[in-house]
Amino acid sequence: MAELTENTFFEHLEALRWCLLRCLIGFAVAFLPGYLLAPRALSLLFEFCLQPELLPLSYFSPLEVFIVYLKLGGILAFFLSYPWLAWQVWSFLLPALYPSERRNLKLWLSLATLLFFAGSVFCLVTVLPLLLKFAAGFAAEDLRPVLGLANVLNMSGILLFSFGMMFQVPLAVLLAVRFRLLSCESLKRSRPYVIIGILILAAVLTPPDVISQLLLALPTWLLFELSLIIGCRVQGT
Repeated sequence: MAELTENTFFEHLEALRWCLLRCLIGFAVAFLPGYLLAPRALSLLFEFCLQPELLPLSYFSPLEVFIVYLKLGGILAFFLSYPWLAWQVWSFLLPALYPSERRNLKLWLSLATLLFFAGSVFCLVTVLPLLLKFAAGFAAEDLRPVLGLANVLNMSGILLFSFGMMFQVPLAVLLAVRFRLLSCESLKRSRPYVIIGILILAAVLTPPDVISQLLLALPTWLLFELSLIIGCRVQGT
C-alpha cells in the first residue's frame, strides 16, 4: 500500500511537471507576438489615457524602453496564452475532482476571471484617464511635467492589477457565505471593519495618492454590498 501511494505521488509530480512545462512553452510561444505588439499597445494606452499636457514622455536610461517593451510583452503574452494556461491547469486538476466539484470549480474560476478582467477594464476606461487628467491639471507655463515612460507604465500596471484583485471581493464573500465560513449577519455587523480593511488594501495596492485610493475603495465597497445582498438571498436570510 505504501509503495502504491508513493507511486501515485510521483505520478502526480510528473503530471504537474508536464503541466508546468506546457504552460511555460505556451507562454514562450506567445511572448514574441506580445513583444511585437507592445509598442502599439503602449501607443494606444497613452492616446487613450494621457492628456496632451503630459506628452511627450521621456526615458532616463539607455535600455529603459527595451525593458518596458519586455515587461509589456510579457503581460500581453500572458493574456494571449491565458486560454491555453487555463486549459492546462484545468486538465491537471480534472482527474482528481468529482463531477459536482468540477462544475463548481469551473463556475468559480470563470467568475474569478470575469471579475478580474472587469476590474482591469473598469480601471482602464475610467480610473486611469481620470487620474492622469487630474495630474495634467497642475501643468502651467512655468510648471512643465516631465514623466518617465517606465513610471507611467508601472503605475498603470499596478492600478490594473489592483483593480482586478480587489474586484475579487464579491467572489470571496459569496464563497464564505456559500460554505458557511461566515454568516450574513456577522458580515453585516462587521461592515465598519470591512470598510476599514478595504481602505487599507486600497492604500497598499495603489500609488500614494488619495484619488486612486478612493477610486479603488469606492467600487470595491459597492461590490461588497452587492455581494452581501446576493449572499443573504443564497443563504435565505
